[in-house]
Amino acid sequence: MAGFARMWQLIVGKPLDPLDPHTRHAIAVTPLLAWVGLGADGLSSSCYGPEEAFLALGQHTSLALFLAVATAATVFVIAIGYNQVIELFPTGGGGYRVATALLGPHPGLVSGAALLVDYVLTIATSLASGVDAFFSLLPVSAQAFKLATELTLIVLMTGLNFRGMRESILVLLPIFLGFVVLHLVLIVYGVAAHGDNLSAVVPGAIGDARSMSHALGPLVVIALLMRAFSLGGGTYTGLEAVSNNVNMLAEPRVPNGKITMFYMSSSLAFTAGGIILLYMLWHAQPVEGQTLNAVVFGSVIDHLGLGSPLARHGLLAAVLAFEAGLLLVGAQTGFLDGPAVLSNMATDSWVPRHFRDLSTRLVRQNGIVVMGVASLLILLWTRGDVSILVVLYSINVFLTFSLSLLGMCTYWWRHRHDGENWLRHFGLSALGLSVTSTVLVITLVEKFTEGGWLTVLVTSAVVALCFLIKQHYDDTRAQLAKEDALFAGPPPEVDEATAPGKPDPSQPTAILLVGKHRGASMHALLWVNRLFPGHFKNVIFLAVGEVDAQSYEGAEHLERLRKTISAALEYYVAHCRRHGMAADYRIAFGTHPVGEFMKLAVTTMDEYPNSVCFASKLIFKRVSFLTAWLHNQTPVEIQTRLHLQGRQMVLLPMNVG
Repeated sequence: MAGFARMWQLIVGKPLDPLDPHTRHAIAVTPLLAWVGLGADGLSSSCYGPEEAFLALGQHTSLALFLAVATAATVFVIAIGYNQVIELFPTGGGGYRVATALLGPHPGLVSGAALLVDYVLTIATSLASGVDAFFSLLPVSAQAFKLATELTLIVLMTGLNFRGMRESILVLLPIFLGFVVLHLVLIVYGVAAHGDNLSAVVPGAIGDARSMSHALGPLVVIALLMRAFSLGGGTYTGLEAVSNNVNMLAEPRVPNGKITMFYMSSSLAFTAGGIILLYMLWHAQPVEGQTLNAVVFGSVIDHLGLGSPLARHGLLAAVLAFEAGLLLVGAQTGFLDGPAVLSNMATDSWVPRHFRDLSTRLVRQNGIVVMGVASLLILLWTRGDVSILVVLYSINVFLTFSLSLLGMCTYWWRHRHDGENWLRHFGLSALGLSVTSTVLVITLVEKFTEGGWLTVLVTSAVVALCFLIKQHYDDTRAQLAKEDALFAGPPPEVDEATAPGKPDPSQPTAILLVGKHRGASMHALLWVNRLFPGHFKNVIFLAVGEVDAQSYEGAEHLERLRKTISAALEYYVAHCRRHGMAADYRIAFGTHPVGEFMKLAVTTMDEYPNSVCFASKLIFKRVSFLTAWLHNQTPVEIQTRLHLQGRQMVLLPMNVG
């Protein structure tokens, strides 16, 4: 066991102290690093989104000019909408928090479920597209190894994310910067190489559009453009990532969030719009075993006239390798944002509370594992087919966009009397909503029978499961609240003249492990006195403040946690002293409650050798796998560990229905 622990620490790194104020500063990221970690998903979508849009135009490639302009404009419209989200929700949460706060818990649940499915597909789509880009350099016979490569990369990325956001981003930074520089140079050169013809591009596109309108009707032209625009919806994925993770940014968070969003939107608008323009100018045509990006950049590189075929092939290989690498970096967004959404939903009891847990590296480890396993399964099901994954992907992306922008429209309408600028904010949100909802409807109708139904089915199943989990937690909370109400209020008054003083280590001692529910803890204390009347002269209360994702949002949250636990412990001690028992308490804080409880229990039992540990255990009438997973098994695990050391611990049952 110790050997495994050392190996695991070697992989993920040394533990971080969540109570050290320097730790938060050390793991916070600057706008540049956030652009890499959170913006790579959006920028990497330029490797497959523009291709889907351009191919949907068929033979009418001259319309690609309008498509390029619309794509770039849409990026900025959505980005402006999410800048407002960053202002209103500076602690993060993005689409889930926006929909929950502004539209209600049920729209929030739909948005959260859509985001969860979306981030799983982010990982799967990014890795599949990256492997496609890399395998464009290899013979067609090598395609048989693509799926195995994708699955291996998911395992590696999952392990990398256990080290923490900042470290994983620093590893991927050179890949990101290499992609940006190479694509900037090639797009600028590719457009400039057709400089003599650029003046005729706009009149030519308008003329072709008019000719098509006369021949087929204007509605047909608009429908063709809207279909292509919608099928390229994958281009806009990832723009919501910053609003989900504002709390991970260095201070000041809101300005840094807006700077990061500017980096993201500018780079994506330029790259995606520029690539569509290159497709049109260089008359790119699909080639078996190659992405359309590989085809068009190959043509641009040939035009550079580098001399030897080896040099040309080497540069193209570098471009595609950086595309593949950036798509791997894009998968990082799913590993960062997916666990964040799960954590926020766990706070509202839609998903198991385990998703709020932090590892010793202060990452949401359970969420990372779920994202990795789920993306593995979706890749196995689709066999890594990017065309299917992009369809599954884009539906939920625009569902979340639409709900967020609808929430913003609602917010500005409600606050229309609070300031003069409400109309401008409302207009921008409404414009974004009209674009995203239109794309959502077209994509859903167009691709429903081609795989879109699966996204709807899976998202609906996630929503239904969340309702069941929420119902169970609500019922349990209501039962515990009744018990807590019996012992509410300040600590009972103690007559210091007659109450016992400090506990005597030589006397029989009950060591009671207590949690956040005062009723459950008092239930255990009363049971101890009932089972062993007059035997225990001392009671030592042990409590652990679990530093999870919610309590680690800021120093004020940790201080609130400390005060809440201290108040409960003082209540227990006062109750014992009032009834003639000496009492004291010990408190610890950490990300691993079992480990912290074990340290406290062992130290206390060594100090009080004539002692027995007690803890309350919730008992449900109907026990299932789901019930067991929804509630932590901390008392059972501590009891097992203490028994292995030859120490005594008794679990006291508490029925909660």
